[in-house]
Amino acid sequence: MVENNSSSAPLVEMSDISIAFGGIKAVDHACVDLFPGEVVGLLGHNGAGKSTLIKILSGAYLRDTGEIKVNGQVAQITNPRDAKAYGIETIYQTLALADNLDAAANLFLGRELRTRWGTLDDSAMESEARKVMGRLNPRFEKFKDPVKALSGGQRQSVAIARAILFNARILIMDEPTAALGPEETAQVAELILQLKKDGIGIFLISHDIEDVFELADRVIVMKNGQIVGAAKTSDVTKDEVLGMIIAGKCPEAATPGPGAIKI
Repeated sequence: MVENNSSSAPLVEMSDISIAFGGIKAVDHACVDLFPGEVVGLLGHNGAGKSTLIKILSGAYLRDTGEIKVNGQVAQITNPRDAKAYGIETIYQTLALADNLDAAANLFLGRELRTRWGTLDDSAMESEARKVMGRLNPRFEKFKDPVKALSGGQRQSVAIARAILFNARILIMDEPTAALGPEETAQVAELILQLKKDGIGIFLISHDIEDVFELADRVIVMKNGQIVGAAKTSDVTKDEVLGMIIAGKCPEAATPGPGAIKI
């Protein structure tokens, strides 16, 4: 992997990860890492293996080979509950929000706070929701509205707040700006910058090279289940990254992976 300037240890190290479905290797000996306060963009065509690799980290798939370390310690991740215990949260493109509930109810869905009488403690949940949203998105004010009435950017705020409320340190964001307009995309960019300041590491899965170059510190490209290469976004051009995605051609500034074509 590309050397990171941070003196801290990686939040995540995935080494020699492989998984096959029906004899076809969806991920083939992949190695990726992620540091605190860093955004790593994962790029590649549909079927390149990026989503499968991340689903292994999130506990949705069980790898065939390889090792995962979190904060330098070997992690046993066999299901999504394990991943959450290691501070790994996934924000899917669909956001998985309960449309008819407000922000606080969504933040605590399945983990509701209760009074000593066993009833829902709505005021405590709203208070906690206001604290986390105040840190993440101070302009958010629609705490009483069902989330279906919120804009796309505001809905992303709720989904991210739900993850960090329970101490996520590693976020997986799947196409976070898909179907958003320019203003809402800018809102999501602000959210990501705030998460970086808080030391949270983010894997950003995206088809949008513009987004990746705006938000990511590094880019990792996959093709046919293998890593083509990794580079700091400041060291490569968009055309060079397109060449990695389409042809598997690794530029000089990138660290080649096993999927890079030999020139």
